[in-house]
Amino acid sequence: MLEFVNVSKSFWTGKQRKIILDQASFRVEIGHSVGILAQNGTGKTTIINMMAGLEKPDEGRIIRTSRISFPLGFMGGVVSKHTGTENARYIARLYGLDPDYVEAFCRYLTGIDEYFDMAVGTYSAGMRARFSFALMLALEFDIYLIDECMPGTTDVEFNRKAGSILQDRLQSSTVIIVSHQANILEKYCRSAAVLRHGKLVMFDTLEEAKQLYDYETQS
Repeated sequence: MLEFVNVSKSFWTGKQRKIILDQASFRVEIGHSVGILAQNGTGKTTIINMMAGLEKPDEGRIIRTSRISFPLGFMGGVVSKHTGTENARYIARLYGLDPDYVEAFCRYLTGIDEYFDMAVGTYSAGMRARFSFALMLALEFDIYLIDECMPGTTDVEFNRKAGSILQDRLQSSTVIIVSHQANILEKYCRSAAVLRHGKLVMFDTLEEAKQLYDYETQS
């Protein structure tokens, strides 16, 4: 379970205070994947980072009683001068997993061949995105965090394999996706929330959330 209790978060931009969340409260239960619809620049990445524990709220509490992933695309813990092999095995040991398994899983999923034995710092943006996604899926979590603002990959074969594995994971886990496009959420989420003016408005169905979001973006 992941729960926000009266959480507030804001930033000073140099000219004004930008409010990300204002006394927001919501809960995500295991087995109930949720999407968050929010326009660009409203703080989607900040919310995902708070869920993962990478950023702290200004006020309120964030309660985590489940294994929660790092956000898709997050490369913290990955050492750029080390190879994909070295990083995969190091991360595996951090999480108490079999390094041979994590290395083999990431090699298979990324499909970057000999580059897996080269320094991660030499990877292209797409290769780094594949490596990050592979690491996230290799480490089984209860809740997976996906931020559309994170680096993505256009590799069709990788997307097919990763999507299939994520669907399998969702048989026993949950995903939280933040996006400014409703169609991104349709494949994984039945319910959704809309972020507007620092408030998260929760809906039982994605369709209801889309109606409010479309009205907000068109008005």
